[in-house]
Amino acid sequence: MQRLGANALAVRSSQTGLVFNIQKYSVNDGPGIRTTVFLKGCPLRCAWCHNPEGISAAQELIWVKTRCTSCGACRNVCPIADLVPGPGPIPAGHEKCVLCFKCVSACSSGARQMAGREMTVDEVMDEVRRDQMFYEDSGGGVTFSGGEPFRQHKFLMGLLEAGRNKGLHTAVDTCGFVPKERLIDALPLVDLFLYDIKIMDDAKHVRYTGVSNKLILENLWLLDGAGAHIWLRIPIIPEVNDSPADLEAIVQLAAQLKSVQQINLLPYHSIGAHKSRNLGKCRETFVFQEMEPARMREVQLRFRAVGVPVRVGG
Repeated sequence: MQRLGANALAVRSSQTGLVFNIQKYSVNDGPGIRTTVFLKGCPLRCAWCHNPEGISAAQELIWVKTRCTSCGACRNVCPIADLVPGPGPIPAGHEKCVLCFKCVSACSSGARQMAGREMTVDEVMDEVRRDQMFYEDSGGGVTFSGGEPFRQHKFLMGLLEAGRNKGLHTAVDTCGFVPKERLIDALPLVDLFLYDIKIMDDAKHVRYTGVSNKLILENLWLLDGAGAHIWLRIPIIPEVNDSPADLEAIVQLAAQLKSVQQINLLPYHSIGAHKSRNLGKCRETFVFQEMEPARMREVQLRFRAVGVPVRVGG
């Protein structure tokens, strides 16, 4: 890999992007103790999405109704208050909202929050490096997730380059619906790809995620052929991809890949539906039945035929 000159490094370190969360002490997003940086923007619209605040590439307002004290402070500073009838708090997702976030500053209970903070590469890495001693002791590092981190490609590349320069283990959690050129560009800087595989049937994939899985599968084979380290991450969604036929199709795919080191089975949970309501997007995430532990053990046994470690959870 050609090393960047000082000017190029300076440009990348000042590159900005939208981050909606930085999760410390994560043990579900790669090996060891990690810091996971969640970037805004995703090309998929999964019906079960557990991070709906990461779908839009723009900043959004979150209103956690259970924390709201109905004090009226948000209404007092809101420029569209006169357009929203009634005396109570102004809900998130209103079509006239100008996203000035004055209500966030005015809210003393923390019920109103901003989803998406503009940060530079240096600002993100300053937070990441505070926990470097934990990475070194546990074999951890930094994971870039989302949303889909490749949607902010230049920002992601700056973060990966900074992580590599600091000697950090780098992982990227991707849905795989990414231009091939971006994956190839990132390959030398990524130690581990956490690669999502949801549904093998293409028509069903379109129905539940909004996109075809053809590019996703092509990119998975591309990474496998390049010898990238891969952990497959498979959400198990009742009545969507948990039938014997659906599971066997994914097992057969995984068994053919040479670079898969681990399989993570992710049981469905309904937290995404609650988050969608907090964003004022009640109809954009469906609620499915939660997985029974016994059923997850059955699924786990089925995937052990692949011959790599199979873990329930991240």
